[in-house]
Amino acid sequence: MKHIVLDDKTTRPLPFYLAMEEVVARTYDEDCLFTWIVPPTVIFGRNQVMENEVNTDFCTANGIGMIRRKSGGGCVYADEGNIMLSFVTPTGKRTVEEIFGAYMQRVADVLGEIDGLRGRVHVSGRNDILLDDRKISGNALYTTPDMRRTIVHGTLLHSTDIERMVRAITPSHEKLASKGIQSVRQRVMNLSEATDISIDALRRHIIAAMCDSEAVATQAMIDEATNITNQK
Repeated sequence: MKHIVLDDKTTRPLPFYLAMEEVVARTYDEDCLFTWIVPPTVIFGRNQVMENEVNTDFCTANGIGMIRRKSGGGCVYADEGNIMLSFVTPTGKRTVEEIFGAYMQRVADVLGEIDGLRGRVHVSGRNDILLDDRKISGNALYTTPDMRRTIVHGTLLHSTDIERMVRAITPSHEKLASKGIQSVRQRVMNLSEATDISIDALRRHIIAAMCDSEAVATQAMIDEATNITNQK
């Protein structure tokens, strides 16, 4: 897998990274991975009604961005304590379930190599990665219009402000009840609660374990992603 190196010294809005996924999909024919960190933002799925999933008043008052993505799935919250992972792969003859399942298991295996996490990380259902019985990663998937490339992206909670997450995301009472929990806080946790690894070291570990080559994003790729972002 190829690691796509981005300029971490430049803070970019979340839509830029979603656009970069599309650019990477058009640029490379092999499996690619890149990671990114953004200021506080709520990202909701393409089929969700924002007002049903997001506390818009709280987000507006606290400078939290609200972005709709092309993939389905649920609403997630990202901040500087969360690593976003973008995986781009040729679709080929594989089903969505095969692609999603293989990627999710790979991430779970890599996390399970870390002190404090061994034997505790596993995939749950289609979208989530759990530490014991609490969620540390939510993921979503979509296929490019030409069906040639599939993009999986997701969160990885390291030291996210959980209380702010709870206030920013407001899933329905029916959804909470169906999962047998009383609050978002009871269902999620940060990796920092179980391991001493820093967020930077965690990021490096994931890249080293999953990738065997790298390519630096060119200025042309950055300009293309910026243009896509500005058109939306």
